[in-house]
Amino acid sequence: MAISHNLGFPRIGKQRELKKAVENYWKGNSSEADLLVCQHRLQQEHWQWQQQAGIEYIPVGDFAFYDHVLNTSLLFNVIPQRFQEVLKTSRLETYFCMARGITNAGYSTEACEMTKFFNTNYHYIVPEFSHDQVFSLHADELIQQIKQAQALGIKAKPVILGPLSFLYLGKTKDDFNKLELLDKLLPEYSKLFDLFAQAGIDWVQIDEPIFTLDLADTWLNAFKSTYNHLHHEKVKLLFTTYFGPLNNHAIISDTKIAGLHIDHCQAPEQLDEILAIFPTNKVLSIGIVNGRNIWRNDLKASLAILAKAHNKLADNLWVGPSCSLLFSPVDLSYEKKLDSEIKTWLAFAKQKLNEISVLTQAINDGESSVAHELKQSAAIVQQRTQSSRIHNPEVKQRVVALTKTDEQRQHPYAVRQHAQAQELGLPVLPTTTIGSFPQTQAIRQLRRDFKQQKIDANTYQTQLKAEINNNIAIQTELDLDVLVHGEPERNDMVEYFGELLNGFAFTENGWVQSYGSRCVKPPIIYGDVSRPKPMTVAWTQYAQSQTDKPMKGMLTGPVTILSWSFPRDDQAESQTSLQIALALRDEVIDLEKAGINVIQIDEPAFREHLPLRQADQAAYIDWAVRSFKIASAGVKDSTQIHTHMCYSEFNDIIEAIAALDADVITIENSRSDAELLKAFERFDYPNQIGPGVYDIHSPRIPSVAEIEKLLTQILKVLPLKQVWVNPDCGLKTRNWDEVKTALANMVSATKKLRQKHAVAVVEHAGS
Repeated sequence: MAISHNLGFPRIGKQRELKKAVENYWKGNSSEADLLVCQHRLQQEHWQWQQQAGIEYIPVGDFAFYDHVLNTSLLFNVIPQRFQEVLKTSRLETYFCMARGITNAGYSTEACEMTKFFNTNYHYIVPEFSHDQVFSLHADELIQQIKQAQALGIKAKPVILGPLSFLYLGKTKDDFNKLELLDKLLPEYSKLFDLFAQAGIDWVQIDEPIFTLDLADTWLNAFKSTYNHLHHEKVKLLFTTYFGPLNNHAIISDTKIAGLHIDHCQAPEQLDEILAIFPTNKVLSIGIVNGRNIWRNDLKASLAILAKAHNKLADNLWVGPSCSLLFSPVDLSYEKKLDSEIKTWLAFAKQKLNEISVLTQAINDGESSVAHELKQSAAIVQQRTQSSRIHNPEVKQRVVALTKTDEQRQHPYAVRQHAQAQELGLPVLPTTTIGSFPQTQAIRQLRRDFKQQKIDANTYQTQLKAEINNNIAIQTELDLDVLVHGEPERNDMVEYFGELLNGFAFTENGWVQSYGSRCVKPPIIYGDVSRPKPMTVAWTQYAQSQTDKPMKGMLTGPVTILSWSFPRDDQAESQTSLQIALALRDEVIDLEKAGINVIQIDEPAFREHLPLRQADQAAYIDWAVRSFKIASAGVKDSTQIHTHMCYSEFNDIIEAIAALDADVITIENSRSDAELLKAFERFDYPNQIGPGVYDIHSPRIPSVAEIEKLLTQILKVLPLKQVWVNPDCGLKTRNWDEVKTALANMVSATKKLRQKHAVAVVEHAGS
C-alpha cells in the first residue's frame, strides 16, 4: 500500500491564534503557562485535522513559537554567550531574546541575525557557532509533544532539521570551517534517535534542504559519513529535500537511509532519473501536492505520475506535499467573500491534506474509489483554463512590444547624479527612512471602519491626512533630509497594490507566517495584470504639499509583488513580472508628473526569488533586472530612483543589484554584523547606497555611539559622497517611542560624522 504523509503544517492557527498569544506574552499580558496552553491546543487541533483527512504519518516537532531553525538551536543548546544571563531565568525567554534582542533592567544585547529561508519569504534566526562550540541535547519538550500526539492515536513522525543543513545555515563568529563541528554534533543527534526509539517511533523525517543547492565537495562528501553514523537499528530515516532537485543521486545508494523525499512540484524533471536507479527496498516519497502555492491539484495529472512510480516501488511509495504546508494559508473554508469561481480553483493547507489522501487512495484502491473527486478536479481544471477573466490581449501585446529603449534611463548615472544634486540639494550623508511608520491600532481600526462602511470617504481621508501631517511633523522635528508620508493607508506593501491592480484576488484569512508573529496575507495573481488608475499619486502629492523637503514616492517592485503573492501557474513568472513592471512604470511616470522627484521602488524579494541552482540563475537575473528597469526607466535624469532590499544574503549578487541602475539602494546591514560591507570591498559599486544602521526587527534601540561606530565602519569601505543613512527596513512593526528615539539617535550620529568629516576635508585642503 502507498502511504500518505505530511511534512509540516502551519503553526499560526486558522485565525492567527498563535500570533495573538505570542504578542500578548511579549507585552506582559499573559504568562508562559498561557502561551503553552495555546501551543498544546493548536498542536492537538492540527494533528487531528491531519488524522481526520486520512494522513497516516503525521509530523510532530514542526511547531515553533518563532522559527523552526531557532528551535533546533535550542534543541542542541546553541545559545550565544551574550544570552547566558537570560538563560538563568527561562529557556523560552532566551529563545525570544535570541530572536528579538533585549534591553531591560540594565542588560542589553542584540538579536541573532535573521535571513530568508532559501528562496521563500519565511525568515529564520541564523545559528551562531563558535570554534569551541559545545552541543548538548535538550529534547524534553519534543519528546513530550510526541507522547501527547500518541495519546491521541496519532502515528507520529518527528520532524527535525538535519545536522548538515543546521550547520550550513549557521554562521561562525570566528574564522573556521563549520564542518569541523560535525563530529561534536552527530553524537547529540544519535542520542535524540535513541529517545525516539524509546518513544516507539519508527520513522523520523530529517530535513536536509541544502541538498538542493550547488554544494562544495566538502559538504557533499560529508553526507556519507554523516548518515552512516546516524543509521539507527530501530528508527528509520526519511531524508527530506525540497525547493529544488536533489543535487547528488549517490545519496540514494551510498548510505543506509531508509527513505528519500523529493520535491516534484519544484523539480519534476528529476523523477525519471531517480526512479531509474532507485532501489525497491527503500521508500521514495514524492512531493506531488504543492506546499508553496494555493492552486488546486490536477488530480488526474498527478495520478499518472504516481502510477509510474507505484509500478516500480509498490508499497514503498509515499505520497505527500512538495514541502511543509507552512507556506500555505490554513483553511479555505474560512473564505466567505472570495469570488466563487476563483475559490473553486484553490486549495489551502487543510484542503491539500485531502488531496494527498485522495491521491493515495486512488493508487491503493483504484480510481473508481475516488471517481467523484477526480471528475470534479477535471471539471475545475478545464473551467479555469477556459475562463475569460484570466487573459487580457492588450496587456499581452504591451509586453510583446517592449524594446531595449524601454529599459534605459535618459543618461548614465554619472550624468543623472549632477542633475539630482541640483534638484534636491541634499547634504552629505543624507538621512531618510525606508517608508512605513508605526501602524498603530487606531490606524488599523480606521481602515477597518472604512472598509466596513462605518465611516464615509471624507472622514477616512481627513483622518489619514491628519496622520500624514503628524508623520511629517515628527520627521521635520527629527531633521531628516528626505521624508516619507508613512503609508497609513496601506495594509501591506504588496496587498495594497494588488487591490488596485487588475488580475489579483484577495482573501480574508489567507495568512502565512513570515517571521515570528509577523503574518502576511499574499494576494492571488489569477490573470493578466494591469493598472486601471493611479494608486499612490494622490497621497504622495498631498504629503509633498505639506513640506519643502523632498518627499519619497513609495512603490513595491515587480519581483517583490510577484514573489509575495501567490503567482499564477499557467504562464512563466517572467511574463507576469513584466506585466507588473509596466503597471508600475505608469505609476512612476504619474508620480513624476505630480512633482515627486524621489521615488523608491522596493525589491526586498530580489535575492529571495533567485533560483537555488547556479545553472538557473542567469535567466532569472535577466528578467528580474529587466522588470525593475522597465518600471523605473521612464523618468527624467533629475528624478532620483531608490530601491530597498533586506534580510537576504546579497553579497553573491551585488553585480546584479548594480545592474538595476537605481540611483540609490538602501539595504539591510546592521543585523548581519555589517557583513554586507564585504561585498563593497571587492566590488566598486557605482551608485549611492544606504547600508542600514538600525535593526527594526528588535525592540532594542541603538545608541548614538553604536550608530556612529557602524557608520564609521561603512565610511572605511564606501566614500562619503556615496553613503546614505537609514534604518534596515520599514518601521511599521515598531511603536512610536522606539522609532522616535532610534531615529533621533541616527540623526545625531550622522551630524557628528558630518562635522568630523567636514573638519577632515578642511584640514586636507589646508595642507
